[in-house]
Amino acid sequence: MLNLEFPKQVKPIFGFIYNSEKNYSKAKKILTKKYGKIDFESKRIDFNYTNYYFPEMGKPLFRRFISFLKLKDPSQFIKVKLFSLKIEKKFSKANHRTVNIDPGYLHQAKLVLTTTKDFFHRLYLGKGIYAEVTLFYKEGRLQHLPTTFPDYRTDDYKNIFWQIRNIYIKQK
Repeated sequence: MLNLEFPKQVKPIFGFIYNSEKNYSKAKKILTKKYGKIDFESKRIDFNYTNYYFPEMGKPLFRRFISFLKLKDPSQFIKVKLFSLKIEKKFSKANHRTVNIDPGYLHQAKLVLTTTKDFFHRLYLGKGIYAEVTLFYKEGRLQHLPTTFPDYRTDDYKNIFWQIRNIYIKQK
């Protein structure tokens, strides 16, 4: 007999790379109006793991992560990523972003990020949006994959997602 298993609700997370606290705050406010109460916000982190964003966004750049209280169905993350792209465009100047927003979700077993870029380890979701497992839970801790971005491999980032994971587990 065929039994379908539907996914559990997941914890929405957003990673920001930005060059202005003002634009970060404005983008966060728009997301809060759309998705509700924030239940976690990381401290500001200097973003110096790559120079990929410097030509577009300048420097210095900063990173923050937030998560939302209200859980979502993972199938909704195509819409979440598309909405994030609209916010990025709203704060762009001369076709250069001032804020980069990477939405994803945390499940007790994994951190999934959405992107518009295809690669061998990413799965197509639809409407130009892909997803990848970035971190996974095994042996009592979050672990990375060979394809995980260097900053997400750090203990600092893993500690952030561990905190968010603990919030999520208490919600279930």
